[in-house]
Amino acid sequence: MESSGLIDVMSSEAASGMDVDGGAGRGGLTTAERMAIAAGVNVVLFRCQMASNDANFKADVRARRKLLALPTTGQCLDVAAIPDEVLEVCYAMGCEGFPRATPRWWVKRRTGGTWEDLRQCDDGTDDYFKEKLRMSPRVFCEIAETLSPLLQRRVTFYRVPLQPDHIIAYALYRWATGEMYDSGTCSFGIGRASGITTVRDVTATLLTAYPDKISWPTGLQKAVVLRAFADKGFPNCYGCIECTHTYIDKPANANGEDYYDRRRRFSVQAQVVVDMNLRVLDVFVGYPGSVHDMRMLNLSSLWVRAESGQLFTGPHVMLPFGVRTNGYLLGDNGYPQSEW
Repeated sequence: MESSGLIDVMSSEAASGMDVDGGAGRGGLTTAERMAIAAGVNVVLFRCQMASNDANFKADVRARRKLLALPTTGQCLDVAAIPDEVLEVCYAMGCEGFPRATPRWWVKRRTGGTWEDLRQCDDGTDDYFKEKLRMSPRVFCEIAETLSPLLQRRVTFYRVPLQPDHIIAYALYRWATGEMYDSGTCSFGIGRASGITTVRDVTATLLTAYPDKISWPTGLQKAVVLRAFADKGFPNCYGCIECTHTYIDKPANANGEDYYDRRRRFSVQAQVVVDMNLRVLDVFVGYPGSVHDMRMLNLSSLWVRAESGQLFTGPHVMLPFGVRTNGYLLGDNGYPQSEW
């Protein structure tokens, strides 16, 4: 009403102060100028009215929230003590007013394959990485950052090369799941030949970037390993040794009986030594699955170094049953008893 009255007053003033031909009258403003001023004032008043209505609406909403916040039991809540800012913040959080660092993941994602799922960033990223790559995103980023300079390929006129993090993720996925090249490469959007080359390149790069990652404990690390086993009741123990089988297809140009293990599957033997935290200290792999664990130990470099006194250099201790040793490995009954 106020804006309409103001416009009517200004319109009448404009009509009385202006000539018919639109020339300047006693007021000194043309008809077009007065109408423009009236339109501007109308817009300002309209915005003020909208703001007032919005404030009344927010007040009603706050009152309704306070009423709904009252408990139904006999114990009452002091609503007056709750600031309006707290209520507004709670309402904004409940209505997704604040943007989340990562979107929620209520349903399993369906995107362009495993690689696209790994590139997502949401509540399910950590679990998805551990399911597909057997590691957390943080560890994967550290590996990718270290290997990327060694795997980066230059762009040619033929096609854009695969990015280092892409091929590293596929190689880790291949090792973690053992999936065939035909299906695994499809989920990563690369060809079968590229997948084979990728695994070889990443393998060579890992050995180059981490030459001492698999090493016998020395210095402070040795003291930590010995202390961990001593706390479990095994003083002067360096680790645990065991053989495991990596299952393969029947070799085409080799005697299948050599690779036929006791579980009636074709495999390759791998001898692994780990500490209390399952950190790999030594690995020896490559012999057919029919080879006994003790024979694997005799053929490995671990045997040569242990027999020559290069591995166990600690002071001698007396174990139960009168066993005197300066270091040893824990193994099952597949290994005969010895000094180490």
